Formats: sequence, structure tokens, C-alpha cells
Amino acid sequence: MTIATSRRLPHRVEFGGPEDGPRVVLVHGLGGSHANWAALGPLLAATTRPVAVDLAGFGYTPGARKTAHVAANARPLARFLRGDRGARRPGRQLDGRHDLDHHGGGPPRPGQRSRPPRPGPALGTGRTFRPAAIAGIATALMPIVGPRLLTRRRSVADARQRALSALSICYSDISRLADVQLDVEVELTETAEAEGLTPVAAYVGAARSLVLHGARRRHRREMAATTAPVLLLHGTHDRLVSVTAADAATRGNPSRRYQRQDGGHVPHMEIPAETAHTITAWLEGKDT
Repeated sequence: MTIATSRRLPHRVEFGGPEDGPRVVLVHGLGGSHANWAALGPLLAATTRPVAVDLAGFGYTPGARKTAHVAANARPLARFLRGDRGARRPGRQLDGRHDLDHHGGGPPRPGQRSRPPRPGPALGTGRTFRPAAIAGIATALMPIVGPRLLTRRRSVADARQRALSALSICYSDISRLADVQLDVEVELTETAEAEGLTPVAAYVGAARSLVLHGARRRHRREMAATTAPVLLLHGTHDRLVSVTAADAATRGNPSRRYQRQDGGHVPHMEIPAETAHTITAWLEGKDT
């Protein structure tokens, strides 16, 4: 397997895979990057051709407060997908909303399961978010003070400490954190910061946009209108988004395959082998 990186915008990482395999685009969530797929990408490459991208303002793709908004990030992502015809889109996509913004509703092309598996998307606001998530987003929403607090937190801890702190909330069992996953996260943080590519303004803009989008309840209407096949994976021990949100999102919709997993907010990172097996089987039309 060959892993190749490109600084073309949006920044992307290719994980190789068979030439005749389906194209799979991996898109991270709020505060994430291509590094989040370091464990899952190589596993999916056994039968598919995965590529992980960085949304504007995250990872190695530059961005600012406005370019990191949900709608603003959806546009370049849509252009990227149009330029990569036939791609499937597993991923978090700023917590599951980009794909619905530009690809919601309508049937898939013949023989294609075109809608993405979504490991643990933020399926709503309010009661779906747990205290740990509310605290983090609330900080970002505070005018003036919020960005200053986030900047200060970054200045008093090194890249490894910050990565471990964030992942300890996302994982249900931090002992499952693979060394390669942590190393990639730390290396990305150090390099991106050295190049000035991790502005606090981008995170703040994305967080505020995500909350506003959810407050309008637009995503619920979009999800209800989506008829194409969807695979939804959600950790039973998710500390950030209640598993009941995933239960409600799939209830009464036969086009959605839903599976609870023994993990936290990031099953693609915490239990990558199980997640890869589930996604691959779903793409091939098999039961897992």
C-alpha cells in the first residue's frame, strides 16, 4: 500500500488501494483533519481507494473564520467530489452535515451506494449533545473571551498534551489509542502550527456555524428527505453526542442501516478494524 500526500487544495492524503476499487472520500468533523483517518484509511485500502481531505481551516488546508463555516466548506468539497467522479463519501463531514447540504435527497446512480457511512455525526443540538461537547462549543461561542481562552489553552500545552486531552474525550477507552494514530496527530499539529495553518478563528467560525445550522433544524428536514442508502455508525459510549440521537435518526427509515459500536465518539479511530469491516461489507451490499 502507498500513502501519498498532496498540498493541492483541499489538501488530501491518498491511501492507495486497487485500481479498480471504488473511490472513497474520507471527510473529518469539527476540529479534525486527515490525520483522523490514519488507522482506518490503510484498512479500507484493501478493497477501495480511500482519500482523506482537510476542510478549510483544518489540517493543511488554510482557512479563516468565514471559510470554515458549514456552507462555505460544503462548496469546495462539492467541487472536489465533482472532480472525482464515482467517489463514495464515508466520513464525518463536519459532523454529517456537508453531504446533506449539497447531496441530500435523490436516488444513487445504478449500482452505487452513494451516501456516506457516517461514524457518529452530530445529529442535532440541545439534548443530543452531552456536557463535554456543550462545554467545548460554549467556549467557542463566547464573544472575544472564547477565542482568547482557546488561544491560551494552546499556548500552555504542547502538541502531544493537547492531542491526548482531545482524544481522551473522544475515545471511550483511551488505552485503545494506537501509537501511529497519536504520532500522526502530533506531527500534524506541530507542522501546521509552524506554518500558521491552525487559526483559532477557523475553529470558532466552524463551531458557531454548526450550532446555528442545528438551531434552525434544517438538518432534520434534510435528513428526512434523504432516500438514498445510508450507513450510520455510532459509539454506544459516545461522551459528546447521545446515542439516542442516532436511534431517532434511523427510526422508521428502511433506507438507513444503523449499527451501534462498542466505542466512543470516533469509532473509525478507536476500533478501526471493526469499522472497516462494517463499511466494506455495506459498500459490497453484504450484511455484517
